[in-house]
Amino acid sequence: MANRHGLIAGATGTGKTVTLQTMAEGFARMGCSVFTADVKGDLSGVACSGKSHPKIDERLKLLNLATYQQRAYPAVLWDLKGKTGHPIRTTVSEMGPLLLARLLELSEPQSDALHLVFKIADDKGLLLLDLKDLKAMCSWMSENSDEFAADYGKIAGSTFGSLLRKLAVLEEQIGSGFFGEPALEIRQLMRKDFSGNGLIHVLDARELIQQPRLYATFMLWLLSELFEDLEEVGDLEAPRLVFFFDEAHLLFNEAPKALVGKIEQVVRLVRSKGVGIYFVTQNPIDLPETVLGQLGNRVQHALRAFTPRDQKAVRAAAETFRSNPAFSVEEVISQLGVGEALVSVLDETGTPTVVQRTFIAPPESRIGPITDDERREQLERSPYRGIYDTPLDRDSAFELLKKARQQAAPAPGNDPPPIPSSEKDRELMGALGGSGSSPSRSPARIEPAEKRPVGRPRDTMTEVLTKTVIRSVGSSIGSSVGRSLIRGVLGSLIGGRKR
Repeated sequence: MANRHGLIAGATGTGKTVTLQTMAEGFARMGCSVFTADVKGDLSGVACSGKSHPKIDERLKLLNLATYQQRAYPAVLWDLKGKTGHPIRTTVSEMGPLLLARLLELSEPQSDALHLVFKIADDKGLLLLDLKDLKAMCSWMSENSDEFAADYGKIAGSTFGSLLRKLAVLEEQIGSGFFGEPALEIRQLMRKDFSGNGLIHVLDARELIQQPRLYATFMLWLLSELFEDLEEVGDLEAPRLVFFFDEAHLLFNEAPKALVGKIEQVVRLVRSKGVGIYFVTQNPIDLPETVLGQLGNRVQHALRAFTPRDQKAVRAAAETFRSNPAFSVEEVISQLGVGEALVSVLDETGTPTVVQRTFIAPPESRIGPITDDERREQLERSPYRGIYDTPLDRDSAFELLKKARQQAAPAPGNDPPPIPSSEKDRELMGALGGSGSSPSRSPARIEPAEKRPVGRPRDTMTEVLTKTVIRSVGSSIGSSVGRSLIRGVLGSLIGGRKR
């Protein structure tokens, strides 16, 4: 029943991270892959064997766990910037205009302009792979806005200017590595080791969490890709992947209503794809009720009722449990010690069990971060070594627009000679040979401008681009067969995947 989703809640310092680590180990032993963000750096310890500690020994003696053994788990380390783990990349096209608009904190007119950039890129057969592609598209559309007005509507050039400024700020914050190729293949996350244990994927989010909007957008993109890419599998014996969303309140902070609606849809439907989602946050009231109502498995650590909001959170948390006649849930929530929790899960019929006051077993792996040397060793023997480490930069919107601009520009020396404006100028032109005559010949006769033959008008930038794209079929960019414009449920223009 683990893909019915769940919640780990509790105040700071009550043991949520250790609970997450213990649950991740349990899922890995069952053969389920796990993905979690490590916002404090502690979860990297899952890659190394645990060590004896007086508090751990005390808890083990209390619980009398005969099967407990200290050991390391198969872990894969990731990092958006590729410093402390394998880099994670996605393309601008996969992220889509909806999530990018939230990431860039765009106004409504700016968001409309961004959607139009994606629409025209699709119509023209241009791939948006990295930020330089997106910036090139904004510049090109700003320069040629009149050509698009009839079909797409008029957008002020200042709007594209503000978009370019925001993209420059984003590039400064995250660097140029996150957007690009090779993009993360979602199915690669669902692998097992030789013993049948699921891999535990740990994203180093210590720097990422300092940019809450980027963190929330990335995690939401990853969740939407799981929903979009995986096929329906119904009720499996165990989930294919369990996704822990730490600091989950950031997902909903200042999120527009339309985006919250999409999140609710993904959470509701991704269960049938064999994915379990566990939100980790301080207060249950941090999550919308429509999402909270879908979380059947609950682990509630202590909450402190110091303020009216805290008291409301305690009451709300108590009311979500199936009551136990042996104690008052509302009273016990404030009395729980570190490593204790109120737990209720779903039984075989999908019914929540009666809430129980529970001790959390200590993890078998290390509690705390690994060292730099241990991290390097993990990366050296990682099954993903060499797959995502080297960036790929193939021809896309930036390259094609640059090529079209070069072809549209007049070649040096091919411009017609200037028309003399005075008798003295005409005499000088004749003395110098005019349009190709030698100095010894008589002055060239200058026809009036209205009588001179007019050549074929020079192609517009848009026409040159169209020809450039057509000629680029061989590079798998220019045709509907060769290109692959992929957009997830939270990234598409119309809510579906486009290939």
